Amino acid sequence: MYTIYKHCPVFKNEQITLRPVQEEDVAGLLNCYADQKAVPLFNADNCNGDTFYYPTAERMKQALDFWKYSYDTEQFVRMTIIWNSTNEIIGSVEMFNRGEAPGYGVHGVLRIDVMSVYEQEEVLSAVLELVQEHFYHEFGVKWIMTKAIDAAEARRTVLTGQGYIPLKEFELSDYYGRIQKEL
Repeated sequence: MYTIYKHCPVFKNEQITLRPVQEEDVAGLLNCYADQKAVPLFNADNCNGDTFYYPTAERMKQALDFWKYSYDTEQFVRMTIIWNSTNEIIGSVEMFNRGEAPGYGVHGVLRIDVMSVYEQEEVLSAVLELVQEHFYHEFGVKWIMTKAIDAAEARRTVLTGQGYIPLKEFELSDYYGRIQKEL
């Protein structure tokens, strides 16, 4: 489908690195997915009841195994977010091409999961900078949409500041979308 499923690159800016999830990420990602303050901000829509709350290393490992399977079968790509200054794993992003939809064409769904202490404008801006630079092309999409509930104030601020618009007219509660800017 897309080359990202043949070889998943590493994306990096001054603040963060996005790289493919690896088995040795279990302990680092557990800090994110066992964070009860962070979990309510994650997008679990259409995930068959999975809330992304993984309180044990065993459960986190099961999630990583599923994410690897999903990558291998070209369903979605899950990448680890590393905070460069400390080399700490702070969460992950997921992206997939959802196909054509009336009103906004070929679009991708982005999930951003970070530990609650990193749910701040600087971190989210750095993540979105890399997403916008690379993901439109890598996933073959015109739009990227992501979810930000009312309680995710920093996330909503960053999204609107970077050109994402609320998608309420498409009956997508709490979703924001951004069209690829022409180069």
